[in-house]
Amino acid sequence: MLVAAAVCPCPPLLVPAVAGGAAPEMDAARAACADALGVLAAARPDRLVVVGPAGQDGRGPHPQGATGSFRGFGVDVDVVLGAAGSEESPAPDAGERPARELPASLAVGAWLLELVHWSAAPVTGLGVGEPLAAERCIHAGQEIARRSDRVALLVMGDASACRTLKAPGYLDERAAGFDEEVARALKSADVAALKALDAELAYELKAAGRAPWQVLAGAAEEAGLSGELLYEDAPYGVGYLVAAWS
Repeated sequence: MLVAAAVCPCPPLLVPAVAGGAAPEMDAARAACADALGVLAAARPDRLVVVGPAGQDGRGPHPQGATGSFRGFGVDVDVVLGAAGSEESPAPDAGERPARELPASLAVGAWLLELVHWSAAPVTGLGVGEPLAAERCIHAGQEIARRSDRVALLVMGDASACRTLKAPGYLDERAAGFDEEVARALKSADVAALKALDAELAYELKAAGRAPWQVLAGAAEEAGLSGELLYEDAPYGVGYLVAAWS
């Protein structure tokens, strides 16, 4: 059963080295993410699953100990998902195929876990294809919730990328309303509202968090959690939201 969830944005700019130390506007988002992870630890889960959007190569499960990198963003920073070499993820035998590299969203999640020195529970990851239908996202969440008596989720994903003229997706007048609806749903832990998010509209607005949020909705169906919105802003024309459910 799901006992807690943290929802965080996944821009690599959350990592100070990627931002070059020149993005103070991300400081509040980092602090809110750390607070949300504190809520997860306080729930005393026996398993944490990090869920985030992924391209074709990064979709599917990622074991504890899987590695990621921000070298593609020009910095020599590597991360490990959870503690490598634990019982949950034994060291590979000689000749065994290594785990796939984490997609960027899960790499950011792994960095956040390292930031707070996460040790509360074993960690695995799930890369979710951004076009995945709502029904399949919800089913994936239901399956995650059944895996253990006390499951927590770290849900990575950005809201719309169309909030300003300089945004990655240019300005779309529908973006602010979409983000407001997501923020309201996350603040009130409104499972039904997350399930009802328009996948086509989310795609048009480049809202990469839509599928992970609907995985959360599936996992939280029977949990009866309450929500708190810890951060809401769009510093680069992209909606960034941080929430905690407990």
